[in-house]
Amino acid sequence: MKALLVQLRFGLSLAIGGVTMNKLRSALTLLGVMIGVASVVSLVAIGEGARMAITEQFESLGTNIIRVQSHRWDARLTITEAEELAERVPSLLAAMPVVQADAQVKWRRTSTELPLLGVTEDFPVIRDHQVLAGRFISHLDVQERLRVAVVGYGLVDQLFGGRDPLGEAVYLGGQRFTVVGVMAPKGAGMAGGIDGQIIVPVTAAQRLTKSTRVSEIWAKARDKSTTHLAMVQVSRYFRHKFNIQDPEEGASEDPYGYYYYPRYYGSSGVELQLGQGGAGVPAITVTSVNELVQEANAAQRVMTLMLGGIAGVSLLVSGLGIMNIMLISVAERSREIGLRKAVGAHTWHLVYQFLLEALILCLAGGILGVGLGWLGAGLFARLGMEPVVTAQAAVVALVAAMLVGLAFGVYPAYSAANLQPVEALRRE
Repeated sequence: MKALLVQLRFGLSLAIGGVTMNKLRSALTLLGVMIGVASVVSLVAIGEGARMAITEQFESLGTNIIRVQSHRWDARLTITEAEELAERVPSLLAAMPVVQADAQVKWRRTSTELPLLGVTEDFPVIRDHQVLAGRFISHLDVQERLRVAVVGYGLVDQLFGGRDPLGEAVYLGGQRFTVVGVMAPKGAGMAGGIDGQIIVPVTAAQRLTKSTRVSEIWAKARDKSTTHLAMVQVSRYFRHKFNIQDPEEGASEDPYGYYYYPRYYGSSGVELQLGQGGAGVPAITVTSVNELVQEANAAQRVMTLMLGGIAGVSLLVSGLGIMNIMLISVAERSREIGLRKAVGAHTWHLVYQFLLEALILCLAGGILGVGLGWLGAGLFARLGMEPVVTAQAAVVALVAAMLVGLAFGVYPAYSAANLQPVEALRRE
């Protein structure tokens, strides 16, 4: 064991000597590895940051949410459908109608157009979003069409100039509303931009838009495991509600030439389309936000791998550089190799030495490359991106650099080990 350690130490000292023999050549090789590793780390960080940002945006909408949207006049959604869903679908925790519109908002001398969201008292439960100050809309507010409003956190500064908005009167579409609450902050661009929206009772929103229709229905499954079941049950409800038949039952044609049948879109049940026929427009779509998160996550992971693969090409190029350097080193040190073999050096001693030289170059270049990649990710962050450098990406890039050094160092090491002592000593 002691003899082996001595041999390993001796080989390591020889390898370090070989690397430092030609400093400029070794530095250029090291630079190639460093750039390759830095490219992998920084590009993977960009892809990972984009994946996490997309996932965070979806998750900010809430968990286990199912969205029902109508796309044709013959399948209009109303408050009644939301109420019946909550009563008839046992896998749902709650369901609410939603009215989305833009309204002219006026407070004192400030006047601007803002997104308006009409909901019920179930909003905090469905969207996992609580009130920061004041109270939320109550069932009585919805039932009596009371003109009360809850404002997003961002509007405290944007509309009210930092003043306490509770109890203030705002005019929406010319109608006077009283602010009764402020929602907790979600962050810029999160939860569909809820921080910059005004929330009112859905019935008051219908009065503002002068319509009995609702834009969507949002429902929440009881837990993650029942989300897909809830999608199926919700779609079954609308199939019966609007007389949409299964293909096995035979598609029925209405006087306007539409065929009604449910259609599954995607392999994972992300979206269920009901009533897509000759016109190519579904009557109803039922979407699972959970499945959207998983699909977006998977797609972004593929994109991250592609970015890493593209950056990995530079590592291969640096591997060719290592092979070139090692072959030149073998040619220049042929007399040394011949002398060592003549005095009894084994083949594996020479293979070990030259492979170790390649690994030293790759290890040093890889460590410096990880640092350079981290600095590069910081530069991208200054440009407005959100890169995320993970330890896993750094380790993978470093291991890849070592494997490249090992793979491209084998041939030069094998060439050195197989030189005949007499032939090697004859070379100038």
